[in-house]
Amino acid sequence: MNRHPGFDLVERARALAPLIARDADEIERTRRLTSAVTQALIENGLYRALLPKSFGGAEVPLETFMQMQEEVAKADASTAWCLGQCSVCAMTAAYLDPDAANAIFNVAPGILAWGAINHEVQAAPGGYRASARWDFASGLRQASWLGAHVRVVEADGTARRRTDGSPEIRTILFPVSSATLYDVWDVIGLRGTGTDSYSVDNLFIPEKFAALRDEPEARRENGPLYKLSTNMVFGMGFAATSLGVARATLDAAIDLARAKTPQALKAMRDNNAVQGLIGRTEAQWRATRAYLYATAAEVWRDLSQGAAITEAHRIALRMASTWTIHQSAAVVDTAYHMAGATAVFNANKFERRFRDMHAIAQQIQGRDAHYEDAGRAILSGGLEGPPTAR
Repeated sequence: MNRHPGFDLVERARALAPLIARDADEIERTRRLTSAVTQALIENGLYRALLPKSFGGAEVPLETFMQMQEEVAKADASTAWCLGQCSVCAMTAAYLDPDAANAIFNVAPGILAWGAINHEVQAAPGGYRASARWDFASGLRQASWLGAHVRVVEADGTARRRTDGSPEIRTILFPVSSATLYDVWDVIGLRGTGTDSYSVDNLFIPEKFAALRDEPEARRENGPLYKLSTNMVFGMGFAATSLGVARATLDAAIDLARAKTPQALKAMRDNNAVQGLIGRTEAQWRATRAYLYATAAEVWRDLSQGAAITEAHRIALRMASTWTIHQSAAVVDTAYHMAGATAVFNANKFERRFRDMHAIAQQIQGRDAHYEDAGRAILSGGLEGPPTAR
């Protein structure tokens, strides 16, 4: 069978699962990936899944990246979240000056992390000057470079605008050594991601380290992967992460049901209610996964055949990723409640996966407002049905 050369990243992710699972308690306690896990991810090339081949990356298809995320998430959600975040950040290489891309991604450890869009930079001769603080930089503690998405202000104080009149947003990139880091990530779920804050003070960023990320006219790579915006790939990667968390939680509930006999009750494996619940929940997980991957496959087919990304593609990906996150949370909830009092003990990992899953569902990729976007497109005739129906 012919396989994409990056396919073995899925097998490598699966092989690393025992190491990641072994270190999961330490990752949770310290709120950081362990050095052993980080080094294993680097050595196996997982951080380079979405980096262009022209810079030594794997440039894998969307589905392969999703499968990689799913496998890692079965072992630990925080590790998968950091890996997914930093892998997508590497897509920025498609918009960068080659010297800048090599300096960021081909000098060890070659990991980029960034936070939410916020603040401004002022244009200066040869680049930009920044003084600001940003939040929500998952993978910050493993990164060698940081980025920030900022509005550009000209030297005279006027906002720089795109041809359509909207503000110009640039992604500025700078070494982590140029920033001050703040340990603020004290949360109930995804604790190990170290999603901390960072700031710079009067930092000069050369022009070649300021990318027009996700702007087609600035893109230097022609592969189908880079027709997708980073936001689209974030959504699909985090949805796949949700599937992995849900799969691990449901498997744990199935193992428990095979062995547990509640006091004064019949064995769970012989209980008709438990049998029916497991059957329905298994079907729910499989149907959700099938929908997510079918959507990814249809969009990827179109892009691989030369089509440009469309609003219909964007809405289809957003619907599938949001739905998958919500359905994965429902699977985790069912498995958690099925486990009864067993679920509250740290040793069984139900409670961690419950917390991690609900932390994922609180992120921007899981917002209910995405359904409003989809409904608006459907009602306006902009999304008449799934790709196979058009």
